[in-house]
Amino acid sequence: MDTLYQDLFWLLDYNDDGVLDMQELQEALEDLGLLEEDRKKIFSSGDTNKDGKLDLEEFIRYLKDHEKKMKLAFKTLDKNKDGKIDASEIVKSFKMLGLSISLKQAEFILESIDDDGTMTVDWEEWRDYFLLNPVTDIEEIVHFWKHSTGIDIGDSLTIPDEFTEEEKKTGLWWKQLLSGGVAGAISRTCTAPLDRLKVMMQVHGSKSGKMKISDGFRQMVKEGGFLSLWRGNGTNVIKIAPETAIKFWAYEQYKKLLTDEGKKIGTFERFISGSLAGATAQTFIYPLEVMKTRLAVGKTGQYSGLFDCAKKILKHEGVGAFYKGYIPNLLGIIPYAGIDLAVYELLKSHWLDNFAEDTVNPGVTVLLGCGALSSTCGQLASYPLALVRTRMQTQAMIEGAPQMSMVGLFRRILSKEGLIGLYRGITPNFMKVLPAVGISYVVYENMKQTLGVSQK
Repeated sequence: MDTLYQDLFWLLDYNDDGVLDMQELQEALEDLGLLEEDRKKIFSSGDTNKDGKLDLEEFIRYLKDHEKKMKLAFKTLDKNKDGKIDASEIVKSFKMLGLSISLKQAEFILESIDDDGTMTVDWEEWRDYFLLNPVTDIEEIVHFWKHSTGIDIGDSLTIPDEFTEEEKKTGLWWKQLLSGGVAGAISRTCTAPLDRLKVMMQVHGSKSGKMKISDGFRQMVKEGGFLSLWRGNGTNVIKIAPETAIKFWAYEQYKKLLTDEGKKIGTFERFISGSLAGATAQTFIYPLEVMKTRLAVGKTGQYSGLFDCAKKILKHEGVGAFYKGYIPNLLGIIPYAGIDLAVYELLKSHWLDNFAEDTVNPGVTVLLGCGALSSTCGQLASYPLALVRTRMQTQAMIEGAPQMSMVGLFRRILSKEGLIGLYRGITPNFMKVLPAVGISYVVYENMKQTLGVSQK
């Protein structure tokens, strides 16, 4: 085996100087379709003397250690212990990780690894395929299709992200969460005018029926000036940090409660855990949601800031006002999270069945497209509840408006505005999806580079 590793070392050592530098390894990994962060993993594990290069001894030691980990991954997949992996075993292993794939998709994965055309993979084929790929277990192998929450479209109802054990141990998880938080803050700030217009159209109901997007912006600027387009955005950004932290913590706790020790979480358990985590986070930060809406709808001079808004609500309406609209907000989590997850899985399966050719890695464009479309479908399903929530949050601000319950508001909207009334403001809401996805992705990736999660 050492001879195989030595031959590989000299093959990669283009300049024959007896060491592998970053550039030589990067060229080899690019040929295999791997990323710069994979190179970083190899160097962080193999470069024991930290000189930025791998000599022959370090290279062989790294490959031997890596081979042990890949042997464990192979044994995990080889359910019937016959020394070979077939398509049915791939399907079972993916299911254990909460990912559902068809037998045809599993066969495609096997084809990319299988050298001899038997539609099974033995240990040698498995080892050779993953020799320079720094993944250490089956969980990381299927991590391509991670539905990343680094993409922020302004809503907070998505199921929390999944992190591998390695990401948890090395601290990469909090760097990714921080990157996502910064990305969300910048994305929300850039699309805040569209978000405020959506809220205004939701609150003013039938008055917005004939309102054009341009007229809505014009009216807001006329009433409060250009900067008024960002009214309420500060609160929307502030709530990202506590909500992300609570949701991540709660998600981990619910996962432990719903899954047996040592077992991977399934799709259904992930959906339930994610929904409960979202509900828990919303319960704690909901007063900020109410104040964000009040600030967005408020007229110039009505509130001097977040604390003034809180003080006036408490003085005139009492503590209960901070939870107006809480029930429809909570109910909206189920259709949003469920449809978002279901549509994403459907789109993933469609891509694997029809467009995957040389790799199961879909690439950035496909992942962004799937994420944006699935989130949009989730928004569409939960939008009527979001609209009723917003109206309940602001009823006290509108003179002469009756203080109605969730059911009462639904009936009133349907009778006075029709079914379309439940979708007031959805146009600006959809308009912000593409710029929000693009901005949050660019910021997310740059933040990960800055924090050392990935290489530039």
